[in-house]
Amino acid sequence: MKFSVLMYSHDTFGLGHLRRSRTIAHALVSHFPGATISIVSGSPVVDAFPFEDRVEYIQIPAAQKLANGNYVSGSGEKSFEETMAARESVIRAAAERIRPDMVIVDKEPLGLAREMLSTLEWLKTQGTIAVLGLRDVLDAPELLREEWQRKHIVEHLDLYDEIWIYGPGSFHNPLAGIDLPEWVLSQTRYTGFLPRSIQDDDVTEKYGRDYVLVTAGGGGDGYELMSAALNAVRRDRTRGREFLFVLGPFMTERERFEIAARAASLANVQVVDFDTNLEAVVANARAVIGMCGYNTFCEVISFDKRALFVPRTAPRREQSIRARRAEEFGWVDAIDIEDAKNPQRFLAAISRVLDRPVPSSAVSRPDLDGLNRICALTEILFYRRSEEATSNEVRLKTANS
Repeated sequence: MKFSVLMYSHDTFGLGHLRRSRTIAHALVSHFPGATISIVSGSPVVDAFPFEDRVEYIQIPAAQKLANGNYVSGSGEKSFEETMAARESVIRAAAERIRPDMVIVDKEPLGLAREMLSTLEWLKTQGTIAVLGLRDVLDAPELLREEWQRKHIVEHLDLYDEIWIYGPGSFHNPLAGIDLPEWVLSQTRYTGFLPRSIQDDDVTEKYGRDYVLVTAGGGGDGYELMSAALNAVRRDRTRGREFLFVLGPFMTERERFEIAARAASLANVQVVDFDTNLEAVVANARAVIGMCGYNTFCEVISFDKRALFVPRTAPRREQSIRARRAEEFGWVDAIDIEDAKNPQRFLAAISRVLDRPVPSSAVSRPDLDGLNRICALTEILFYRRSEEATSNEVRLKTANS
């Protein structure tokens, strides 16, 4: 079966959307030898990542999400409005060139500032299969409800054939706070979490093994975690305990310099800016300290790692909801950032997590079949489209006979 897929990943903050889209794209081309995938991404570091054959990326001008939730242009030379007009134009041109059989939109149903809306409407006239892919957790129900009402999301959900939620239904319902029509609920599918794998282990020689990994994903909001972790590690007298701090590409230069300078005197701490092979970095760790973004969480449970999460609570409560829910399942430990700022408490939490059971030992094990289910759902959607096309041909022949 040959088909083309256009994936949309708005990427205004961090690496989560790009890395999730890339994981799904690689699974699809691995499962379907005739598939070609084009990922539209606004990430300024998309070219740093390797992509499988038959997966390409189309870079759109960067927009940046601020800490208060507002957006600005990623370029100092253009206004936000000019940047959005350019992004919308590139997206539409890519869709018209590729004429995809399927489009998968990550997280933002209409795109950033509705930049996908006109393209989605055009693709619907072309008979393109459209899927909205959502994280297991989006935000607190009341906050998401207000956001979707403000953006008039529900009235445009008829542009989509299905909604895929990248988690198990038993874990969390990201749309629980929204009054959705029955037809939308009937088209919603839970996939399970998206498992991660190691393609190449090129990090062992660089960093070794069995370190405690401290990671903040893209790093744009990771300074508080890194600073608190350093304060705790400075008081650690445990022999043989090594730490690897991965700062992320979006941490500011000032913050990066400060963390590196403070860590320079600690013999058991290694600091690196970023590594695109984050899967192998996690797989080689003894334990992980992070913020509980979706990708880090999936890596932790994929590689069965002990984890201590220090989630952010603003501008979204996504990480906090995910971390606390995973803690309830017995998969991870979690601590509030204010508690983590107390070095003794943070160090005690680190020591506890190193002795906790791994996630797979919990009574309810994490459902990591998400990529297999995505491939199965894709096959079903194309089969259904083929059946509908055949049925329409029969009706047309009957009407003309």
